Formats: sequence, C-alpha cells, structure tokens
Amino acid sequence: MIDIAVIGSGPAGLSAAINARVRNKNVVIFGNKIDTSALFRAKKVDNHLGFFDINGKEMFDIFLRHIQKFEIPIKTGRVTQILPLKDFFAINFENEIFNAKTIVLAVGSKKSKKLDGEEKFIGSGVSYCATCDGMFYKNKSVVVIADNLEAESDVKFLSEICKDVKYIPSYQVNSNFSQNVEILNFKPKKILGDKNVEAVETSEKEIPCNGVFILQEFILPSNIIFGLEMQNNFVKIDRACKTNLSGIFAAGDCSGWPLQLSKAIGEGQIAAQSAARFIDSK
Repeated sequence: MIDIAVIGSGPAGLSAAINARVRNKNVVIFGNKIDTSALFRAKKVDNHLGFFDINGKEMFDIFLRHIQKFEIPIKTGRVTQILPLKDFFAINFENEIFNAKTIVLAVGSKKSKKLDGEEKFIGSGVSYCATCDGMFYKNKSVVVIADNLEAESDVKFLSEICKDVKYIPSYQVNSNFSQNVEILNFKPKKILGDKNVEAVETSEKEIPCNGVFILQEFILPSNIIFGLEMQNNFVKIDRACKTNLSGIFAAGDCSGWPLQLSKAIGEGQIAAQSAARFIDSK
C-alpha cells in the first residue's frame, strides 16, 4: 500500500514526492516521460529564486538528483483511472492496479479544449482507456483520436476485437495496422448522438461509429476521477490544496493560474504536507 501516490512527474509532482518522503511517507511517482514537460524544453529559466542562467533540462537534472537521493521510484506511463474505495484508492496505471491511501494530482494542464459532445457522452460511448472499455465494443465500429505514438498499441488491440477502427492521429503514423484499421488525416470537430455516441463529425465528413476512444498524453483530471470538482478546466482546491474529494489533493498547473514554476513547487509542498496530515489523522 502506497501512502501518497503522486500523479505527475513535473515540478509540482517532484516537489510533492520530496516533501512526502521528508514526512516519512511511502511515495511513488506515476507520470509521463520527463522530456514531455514544458519546463524540460525551456531554453532559459530566470524566474525561480536561486536559479538563473539555466535551461529546463539542466534544472530537471538537479530535480532528479534530489529524487534519486531519496530513492523515490518513478513509474513512467499513463494513469487512466483512479477509483475511490472505502479506505484507499485504486490506481489503474498501464493496466496494472496500485493501491494508495492518498493521491496528489500534479498532472499539469493543456490548452486544448474538449471536443463538442465529449463531456456529454462520457460513459455512453466516449472512453479514455482502450484496455478498460474495449470489450464493450466487440464486433462494433469505433473511432480512435490520438496525439501520441503510444496510442498505437491500443489501436492494434481494438482492431483485434472491433469490427472496424477509424484512426485519427494528430502526428505522423509510420506503423502498419490490420486491414480493418483506416487512418484518416481529418480534424475531429464534434461527437454526435442522442443517448449514446452515433458518429464523429470531422473536417471532411461524418463518421458513423458506436464508440470514441480519445487517447492523449494529457487527460483532464475529472476524466480520471469521477466526481472531482473542476473550475474552468482546472481542479478546484483550497489553500491546503484539498479537492472536494477526501484524500485527494492537487498541485501545480492543473490547479490553475499562474502557470509558473515557483507556484507549482510551492503547491507540491503544500499538497504533500496536507496528504501526510490526512494520513496521520486516521
């Protein structure tokens, strides 16, 4: 059982992990590859106290040495679902289940908006995990919308169980798929239907389907944890970084403006300390 599971490997997540370990808690970081962070790609960082004339990669190297000193494990991949159970949380990470007493969300943010109709059909044809929900669409037609190479394994899995798969990637595909996969260089615009998904409207044509899988590196936190309160696409927190769900805390860009390094690191510390106090109060 993990004491504090940190979801996100950016500055807020790394800060939360360090501060959780300082409070003598068992902690594991679940996150994307470090080089996907906006900070990692920064050519120059001058706005964090004590650091100047340094680039993002150099700063991350310092952060990671700190993580390694405390022997904090980092698991690289995607968390697709977090289920609140009676006294702990079940985390679906790359189709492996981990249990944790508390959660710190530090998943960052993304400017892109949801597709029209996406929110309406969550649970009624819209999914963010092919392995979790793929069997619901056995011998049916699905559309997959993806922005990363890792999604191709899910496309291949769906092609084995679905009647046909229409794949809409926003990157250059170089892989070979089975004959029932059609790659479409269209721009998805809207998800259509009545009570359930019936089609996807694109820049070129309407594609009839029974389900839509949206496989992106960034997943909106409320799509990972049902019932999580959001405000303008950010996680709503109080000054202790508490969310509306007991035992779940949030820090960094996912909690809103300003989207700055110092704020992320500070909130990571607060969220970890709040999670530690939550565990100690039990």
